Amino acid sequence: MTPGGLACPAMVGPRLSAAGGVVVSGIDLSQPLSQSQNSLILGAFRDHHVVVFHNQFLTREQQYNFSANFGPVESSESASSPNKRHGVAHVISNLGPDGNPVDRSSSPVSNYRWHTDKAYHAKPPLMTTLYAVQVPKHGGDTEFANTALAYAALPEQTKQFIDGLSVVFRWGSGYAQSGDLPAALTYRRQPAVHHPLVRRHPDTGLKALYLGNHASHISELPEAEGRALLEKLLTHAIRRRFVLVHRWRDGDLVMWDNRCLLHRAVANYETGREKRVLHRTVVADAVAG
Repeated sequence: MTPGGLACPAMVGPRLSAAGGVVVSGIDLSQPLSQSQNSLILGAFRDHHVVVFHNQFLTREQQYNFSANFGPVESSESASSPNKRHGVAHVISNLGPDGNPVDRSSSPVSNYRWHTDKAYHAKPPLMTTLYAVQVPKHGGDTEFANTALAYAALPEQTKQFIDGLSVVFRWGSGYAQSGDLPAALTYRRQPAVHHPLVRRHPDTGLKALYLGNHASHISELPEAEGRALLEKLLTHAIRRRFVLVHRWRDGDLVMWDNRCLLHRAVANYETGREKRVLHRTVVADAVAG
């Protein structure tokens, strides 16, 4: 609000980094969006891939309603938690069953590993929103890697080789190499899906790498060779010049484009002592991966 009590106009700030990101101010996300606000947000999302809103006060239902402006919101219900507030938002936290922090950063399936949300689904999502309920005073960041920039920086010979290859995704692929036999068997029971290693973004037309945690191997190559190629490409994609770091404040809502970004939580805080609680919604994509 302005000193006179009038609402501030919606504004898009300067780009946060070469990798993307922008702050949009002057919009209360707990209220219905006007057509002009919706258009402004979509334009920022298309051009910058990560859109940040500070100082929001949202219930899970309000976060769901905001996300639904951009497409169908996928349910967060599961067989193990069928009554999770009607599936409106999934709790992302480091809390154990007793409500105390637990260090899960070493898990092969943790959010601390580079990934894109639900890549192991036949139709991966368009967008994710994450709302900060309680975050550490220092650290607990989220990093985003722009895989379109990473693809553009590859040698032409590499681009020609990888175009047309497909990645096999399966939830928990990291378990297969972990030596944890029960976890590896659970992984093997998960369905496998195939997605192009190089995806063309439907809005920008730019090609982007599609890989990260839960990527097992490449269909057209021997498994060991495919895994090695995926690891090499991932190492390239997360170079610092392709990465945006978001330092959370309570009340931040961040939305990002799963079609051209990897992301991860950063364990740069006392993960076993400090609480990190966020609410997530995932918006479905109309286009299959």
